[in-house]
Amino acid sequence: MTDNLKPLSTATLTLEDKSYSLPTLMGVEGEKSIDISKLRAQTGYITLDEGYGNTGACESSITYIDGEKGILRYRGYPIEELAEHSRFTEVAYLLLHGELPTVDQLNLFSKRLNESSIIHEDMHHFFNGFPRGSHPMGILATMVASLSTFYPVPDVLDEATEIQIVANLVSQVRTIAAFSYKKSIGEPLVYPSIKYRYVRNFLNMMFSSPVRDYQLDDDIVRAIDMFLILHADHEQNCSTSSVRTAGSSMANVYAVTSAGISALWGPRHGGANQEVIQMLEQIHAEGGDGTEFINQAKDKNSGRRLMGFGHRVYKNFDPRAKVLKKQCDKLLNKPGMNDPLLEIAMRLEEIALKDDYFISRKLYPNVDFYSGLILRAAGIPTNMFTVLFAIGRMPGWLAHWREMLHGKQVTITRPRQMYVGETERHFVDIENR
Repeated sequence: MTDNLKPLSTATLTLEDKSYSLPTLMGVEGEKSIDISKLRAQTGYITLDEGYGNTGACESSITYIDGEKGILRYRGYPIEELAEHSRFTEVAYLLLHGELPTVDQLNLFSKRLNESSIIHEDMHHFFNGFPRGSHPMGILATMVASLSTFYPVPDVLDEATEIQIVANLVSQVRTIAAFSYKKSIGEPLVYPSIKYRYVRNFLNMMFSSPVRDYQLDDDIVRAIDMFLILHADHEQNCSTSSVRTAGSSMANVYAVTSAGISALWGPRHGGANQEVIQMLEQIHAEGGDGTEFINQAKDKNSGRRLMGFGHRVYKNFDPRAKVLKKQCDKLLNKPGMNDPLLEIAMRLEEIALKDDYFISRKLYPNVDFYSGLILRAAGIPTNMFTVLFAIGRMPGWLAHWREMLHGKQVTITRPRQMYVGETERHFVDIENR
């Protein structure tokens, strides 16, 4: 326990006519917990908490969320302020180092990211080994894990090596992502350039070619930058917990972040914005404007579900959605932005925000609803949506890995279970079975 957790009174647990006193603690934002770290040793009992929704697995000073009030802060800074005033590289520095950078610190960090953006030339052969049409997330997870063979991690990390490894991952993840996309469409790779900053570099690697210059649109660059900021961290979610779990075994950081990428790939996690677009495509294919789909979604027996609305953590409005909606509206109102799916999305939003069914259940548009629209408007293919999420989340994963690594002690993650299988039985020869 750190000094930042304030001891409160004790909680009394009664089991089999015997009482036990358990310490209670309070965090810096007033959240309360019962310390059960000695529960099994004292009582012989464990807790059963499927999905860990009521379990605090660690102490962290990186991100604070209050789902009831719709609050999200990185290192104490409200997400609304960071999204409005910062750029992704500045937020990445904040997550990794705990403070917003000075001008000199940001320039040095940006320079290091640029110099670290090229991957080992021999890695290009790996891309050729994947079947045509391979999902970019599968390629990304594999290639990030393979970085450890090209950039070996020493058993004992000094500060300079750790900082360089972090820069490698934050920078090279976008290079690998862009190369994955180029291979999937059969176009030659476009190398990172010293001329561009982080987001512009990524978009140029994605969309330019030897026979076609990519015209960087300032509004799209800003929208993607904001997307990355809003996805940079989100407390102990599935992928971040996977990073901490893998990291607790002291696996190398490339394997650890690859575990995070793999967890993010699931449709219940990073794939949610892709499901929004698939829903819109379905509505469009059926010739509707979304009105009938909304009616069916309200009928629990219809099998239809409105994707991109509501959130497991936020019981009010998703603060990231509020920020992204403004950017989304700006993009969709640009001249020449004519997409029937985007029109359907706006219709769904309009209906849901006025319908008592959704209002009473607090099913507001979440960040996935707007992020899918922004990525589509920017020309990002649907199968690359989760890859963009992974690029944004990389600094958060690394911040949690570093926080764990430099804590008082690294305790390997080892949850307990409630066994529900067969009781003891004895081996029978195959002839007698």
